[in-house]
Amino acid sequence: MTPEQILTDAVREAAVAMGAPADFQPQLERPRDPSFGDWASNAAMLLARHLRRKPLEIAQDLVSRLDVARAGVSEAYVAGAGFINFRLAAGAEAHGLTAVLAAGPSYGRTTDGGGQVVNIEFVSANPTGPLHVGHGRQAALGDAIATLLSSTGWTVTREFYYNDAGVQIANLARSVQARVRELTTGSGEIPEGGYHGEYIREIARDYVAAHPADAAGDDLAGIQQFAVAALRVEQDKDLQAFGVKFDVYYLESSLYTDGKVDEAVRLLVEQGRTFEQDGALWLRTTDYGDDKDRVMRKSDGTYTYFVPDVAYHLAKWRRGFTRAVDVQGADHHSTVTRVRAGLQALGVGIPAGYPEYVLHQMVTVMRAGEEVKISKRAGSYVTVRDLVDEVGRDAVRYFLLMRKSDSQLVFDVDVARAQSEENPVYYIQMAHARVSGIFRVGEIDVAGITGAGVEWSALAEPDERELVKAILGYPGLIAAAARTLAPHLVASYLLDTARLVHTWYHKCHVLGEPEPVHSARLALARAAQVVLANGLGILGISAPERM
Repeated sequence: MTPEQILTDAVREAAVAMGAPADFQPQLERPRDPSFGDWASNAAMLLARHLRRKPLEIAQDLVSRLDVARAGVSEAYVAGAGFINFRLAAGAEAHGLTAVLAAGPSYGRTTDGGGQVVNIEFVSANPTGPLHVGHGRQAALGDAIATLLSSTGWTVTREFYYNDAGVQIANLARSVQARVRELTTGSGEIPEGGYHGEYIREIARDYVAAHPADAAGDDLAGIQQFAVAALRVEQDKDLQAFGVKFDVYYLESSLYTDGKVDEAVRLLVEQGRTFEQDGALWLRTTDYGDDKDRVMRKSDGTYTYFVPDVAYHLAKWRRGFTRAVDVQGADHHSTVTRVRAGLQALGVGIPAGYPEYVLHQMVTVMRAGEEVKISKRAGSYVTVRDLVDEVGRDAVRYFLLMRKSDSQLVFDVDVARAQSEENPVYYIQMAHARVSGIFRVGEIDVAGITGAGVEWSALAEPDERELVKAILGYPGLIAAAARTLAPHLVASYLLDTARLVHTWYHKCHVLGEPEPVHSARLALARAAQVVLANGLGILGISAPERM
């Protein structure tokens, strides 16, 4: 049992002895100010109604009944209207590091998900160009969320939904056609809404080389097929550079060729959830919380953009994914209600909330104090590969994850390249390298550091006690990040823990110290190495042992 569990049980037993229900579960939390102690509890407030006593009296009674020796408590006192603050004896909490050392790479992993399946869909870009930095944020978020859920017992499928149908694909084909004609006839005009990047010229040159019989660019369908295939390869290279792999690639076009869009519409009509007006087919989305009903099929017979999304998620549900998470840009906000409404009308995702959405805000790239908007190849936007080439995969991943997804994010290239504590990912990796260096210099095999025989009371310095708290808080942090689909919590935790590691490293020597300090600090260094490496792994970032 962890020190937290032991203390929780001791408080519960004292409360039950006072007349609390047998199933009473007190809650412990870390005080914001370490000077208040190691743990705090509002158990007295929770029991006031049941025991019909003032919280202050209950708190005082709880403290008097607490088995302090068993709980490892050196001091327990009542504060305010009935909060109880606990200070643990030196070493009582550090003893929990034994579990960290035993678990190693699996520390923080749980089976909470019970092996249930979940589909994480992210990036899902139109194959109309290289992946831009917004797609990069999606890739970092989706990959980290997938890893978080996998580490907490879910069976995860990573899915890329190729939007290879619609107006944008038609514009891509016409753009490449214009460049093909420019190559062969000297003139070609990019259509309105078309694409101007250098990559369009590259595709046109490759098309002409592969199809000399169509040098005039008359085969628009052939050009479209060639361009989409080329850009799928291009985007795969972007993802490889970013270190992201998918289990499933699903084509939007297949929803039409397989009749799934028509089927979804037919089912909605049969359910009586639609009506016709002004030559269009409408869905009664107001029945499901929308501010107005929405057009499904326009008067010209084409479907509006949310209809294939309904068909896609219906197919996903039928594939067995009763939990699905979509990572998308904030511009998809209006789609959420409509897609969920269509699914609920079909009896999918009830109660409401299927699929779950993680929406992210835009990314602004800065260099030398000025916004960067242009890529050499893409022309009008910064690509993921631009950033990876400039600052490295690790920095790109961390910077795209360090803020809450629904907040604006500024990516400062100069900071990301800096090899100083100003650069958060460098600072975290350096903390890992520093504790790793202790074992390298001391020629110590970490496999032999198990905590056996360690006198944990030797970890009595305030800085190392705070580091112990952070290390023992890692599993709870991972559980919270997985539950809320919030990888930024891991990024923040790593930065805070790295600060504690650097402070401890400078103040508390390890090698050459007498026993029992030497062994205790070696164990602490190894535990710090474990949580830093595990946390970086959740974010898809390397944990170097030398820098």
